[in-house]
Amino acid sequence: MPRVVVTGLSAITPIGGDLETSWQSLLSGKSGVDKLMRFDCSEYATRIAAEVRDFDASSYMTVKEARRMDRFCQLAVASAKMLMQHSGLDKDVMDMAQCGAIIGCGLGGLETIEEFHSKLLKSGPRRVSPFYIPLLIANMAAGQISIATGAKGPNLATTSACASGLHGIGYAYSDIMLGRAKAMICGGAESTITPMAVSGFNAMKALSTSNEVPEKASRPFDLDRNGFVIGEGSGLLLLESLDNALERQATIYAEVAGFGASADAYHMTAPDDSGEGMALAMRQAIREAGVSPEQVDHINAHGTSTKLNDASETKAIKEVFGRHAHDMILTANKSMIGHTLGAAGGIESVFSVLSLYHSKIPGTINLDTPDPECDLDYCAHGSVSRNIRYALCNSFGFGGTNAAILFKKFDE
Repeated sequence: MPRVVVTGLSAITPIGGDLETSWQSLLSGKSGVDKLMRFDCSEYATRIAAEVRDFDASSYMTVKEARRMDRFCQLAVASAKMLMQHSGLDKDVMDMAQCGAIIGCGLGGLETIEEFHSKLLKSGPRRVSPFYIPLLIANMAAGQISIATGAKGPNLATTSACASGLHGIGYAYSDIMLGRAKAMICGGAESTITPMAVSGFNAMKALSTSNEVPEKASRPFDLDRNGFVIGEGSGLLLLESLDNALERQATIYAEVAGFGASADAYHMTAPDDSGEGMALAMRQAIREAGVSPEQVDHINAHGTSTKLNDASETKAIKEVFGRHAHDMILTANKSMIGHTLGAAGGIESVFSVLSLYHSKIPGTINLDTPDPECDLDYCAHGSVSRNIRYALCNSFGFGGTNAAILFKKFDE
């Protein structure tokens, strides 16, 4: 089977409108959490969010095109165009029938649903746009990316809650391994900072209500964590067969070594507190790579800043890695970018690859009072320089769905 490598990266996040800005902000410990500005949230228990500020869709598409996309789709297309530039993939040279797109999205066009439902109730069915359905469906990010880039290979969405983006990368990797494509645009995009989403997560007691100091609200693995902060954004990777990448003399940022997926078979929303399902996904990724757990140097944790997830993930890591768990450095990007839901696995995979490529591990902010149940090294004192060879990225979602991907520093 062909080896699969990463030859392009892009990100639009609450801490940066492009890849480099997001990466430098992450390394410097900048928080993207602030007062929620998208709508009037004065009556909500949560009044903070990790929003992508100053995003101008017209920089990446025509006004007409933007009007025909929900915000999650605009973010995905903008990110895809940056990805193509970063990767140097020339659609006039590459056989684009051999390039596909798998984009994870947890909820799709929730903002569109809310807008047109309001119009329906107020003004009747004739006020519902013919673009309503194409605007909201979750696979439209992949579809619009195909239109924008010319990618004619496999095209679909992975929708698995907060594991959507990582599942997208995992199955794009599989398509290349199986010879169905030579290159794949993959990752995740999400934008659901809306009244219905915030009220729904509030009803579940899932969101942080630390409104007074927004930048301190997202605190993975900290004893005083009280819920996640909802975020938005897009993170994409270009995966290629090694042969294709070498043929076009592409810059190779990392290699995909293994992927694992599993289910808790336990509960609608709560993770199995034993961490068994999480551990199964991590073990599968490591086993597929053909390495031992002791060879993994770094984990980009799911680290949501919720009581159950952080403790369960820590337990699962200890189960998989044993004594070596205490020798690794972990990080939790959500401490700065919030929880971007279906985009999380995409964005955090981008950062994992950059950690390998630049030999730098971003810190975890706001970990001021470590939870005794969360006793690993989460890089709480700022970013560190470390030559790492294998980096594992985790994503877990409602429904008990789990995914883990292992990236390797590239060597020929």
